[in-house]
Amino acid sequence: MGSEMEESKEFVGEKNWKKTIFGRLKPYLLCVFCSFCYAAFNIISMVCLDKGMSRYVLVAYGYVFGTVATAFLALLLERKIENKISLPACIDILLLGLLGTSGRIVFYAGMEYTSPAFASAMNNLVPSITFILAIFFRMEKLNLLKLSGQAKIAGTIIAFGGATLMTLYKGITVVSLHASHTHAASKILIYRNLIKGSLLLLFSDLLAAAFYIVQATAVKKYPAPMTLTTLSGLSGTIMAIIAAAVPDHRASSWRLSLNITLIAPLYIGIVIFGITTYIQTIVVRTNGPVFVTAFRPLITVIVAIMGPFILGEALHLGGIIGATMIILGLYVTLWGKEEEKQSSSHQLETPVICDQEIEIRSQK
Repeated sequence: MGSEMEESKEFVGEKNWKKTIFGRLKPYLLCVFCSFCYAAFNIISMVCLDKGMSRYVLVAYGYVFGTVATAFLALLLERKIENKISLPACIDILLLGLLGTSGRIVFYAGMEYTSPAFASAMNNLVPSITFILAIFFRMEKLNLLKLSGQAKIAGTIIAFGGATLMTLYKGITVVSLHASHTHAASKILIYRNLIKGSLLLLFSDLLAAAFYIVQATAVKKYPAPMTLTTLSGLSGTIMAIIAAAVPDHRASSWRLSLNITLIAPLYIGIVIFGITTYIQTIVVRTNGPVFVTAFRPLITVIVAIMGPFILGEALHLGGIIGATMIILGLYVTLWGKEEEKQSSSHQLETPVICDQEIEIRSQK
């Protein structure tokens, strides 16, 4: 009888241990999956834009397909959840739609002036900008007297330095699958496009960081992630259609064919605006917005590997050094955040132990 009880305890302990390990790895695995989705998104979007599709129409179709997909999933997964939408939640939903639509349009514009690899490298600034906004809105703490706080500041400065280097310095071609002969006039045009595209991408990073901040507050006010994703997608759809109708009134711009112009909106809508946004909402609710944005560098690595083979892009020395600095700065910031988290959890555990010791002594 005793041996059976011991075996059952061991089984329960092993089961709990597996649950604990999976529970810890789950947010990491979900964020890695989202990184692969976003890497493919950058490549597919660039191919579609090169085919002549309007960036406004691409965003609008993406939101349409994404809203339909998430509405279906919300009906299946969250139909039993009853949550009334308050006025503050409605404001957050409208903000999410506005930030998501404008951020995606500006991102496409910046990517057209540069490249998917450059755009994904600049996107690594999103964690640093998110961290700054989180401090401003008191979602993150910063203590400059501690090493963790100093690491956060140093990492942010290094990341922004890398972005500046990528913008101002192109350098020699390191990797290129196609021979290129560029004249002086075309070099000046490329440099101007690089600066223009970098500024657009920097603005899109600011909008993306603001999106994560609003998302973190919205999910607390309306704890139904898929329904929240659907409502914010519906808000984005309305705004994207209005934004697309203003510069382009031609009906031919909205025509979809059985090629990349259909595949791209479907992928963007279902996978990016639907599945990955829902996954990020879940992870933001449990781990915060800074954790979600920490996996941006993985997108850069994937796109940098895929870009030369699919799009024939060239990798330049300035881009490689700048991207390395951004990634280094990002992980210095994350190290500081993790150190701060461990020290705060240790401080919370200490009083509990003392109370238990006092209780034992009083019983004696």
